[in-house]
Amino acid sequence: MAETPAIIVCDDEPDLREAVAEYLARRGFDVRRAEDGAALRRQLAERMADLVVLDIAMPGEDGLSVARALRAESDIGIVMLSAAGDVVDRVVGLEVGADDYVAKPVDLRELLARLRAVLRRREATAAAIGAAPAAPAPVAAPPAPATHRIRMGRTWLDLDARRLTGPDGQEIPLGPSEFALLRAFAERPGRVLTREVLLDLAHPRGDEHFDRSIDVRIARIRRKVEAVPDRPAVIRTIRGAGYVFDPTAES
Repeated sequence: MAETPAIIVCDDEPDLREAVAEYLARRGFDVRRAEDGAALRRQLAERMADLVVLDIAMPGEDGLSVARALRAESDIGIVMLSAAGDVVDRVVGLEVGADDYVAKPVDLRELLARLRAVLRRREATAAAIGAAPAAPAPVAAPPAPATHRIRMGRTWLDLDARRLTGPDGQEIPLGPSEFALLRAFAERPGRVLTREVLLDLAHPRGDEHFDRSIDVRIARIRRKVEAVPDRPAVIRTIRGAGYVFDPTAES
């Protein structure tokens, strides 16, 4: 990432777009503006950015569709702007690959804090993955569609069957919340996921859970996927940021 982070503010409301862009520019960011998804793509084609502030409710192609396409093509940071209290949009935004969200009306100080947090997490992820030793070629495993069966250290997670199997092919029991967490990691390899994001992804229907409960469940799934749970390599802790699934880890 460049010393001056490059950010594109994509929103169809001119007043909001200008207010956010001006606020961020005054705080040292390299800011560009886009009024819709097409303009955003043109901007990115000319010069890539580190992060996009993306409104969900835009005419034409909405922000969720744009976010899904961006995530399929790159690891660019994505912070969504959503209507206050719209839990469905918030959860769907996270599911398609957004890093975080801010409710409208936008509090600029909160937005700034969340943007900086996403940028820090991206740097931490890049450093953590870059520092990891190259993994040896994995041993042969029964063939399966790559998008449905994910290697997680010494185990395999079958997303369709909702099953976790060990190196001997035996099924490892999983509770519903444990599967939801493993799925969240498997679908977002190499991305730091905060406790808040994991809670939204693993419990999207409004169930009440505390962020520290994530730590307890991660400790449980580490005992199932890690060779040495006390020295996790598959699901690692990024201090001050969250957790990251390293698909190259060989337990």
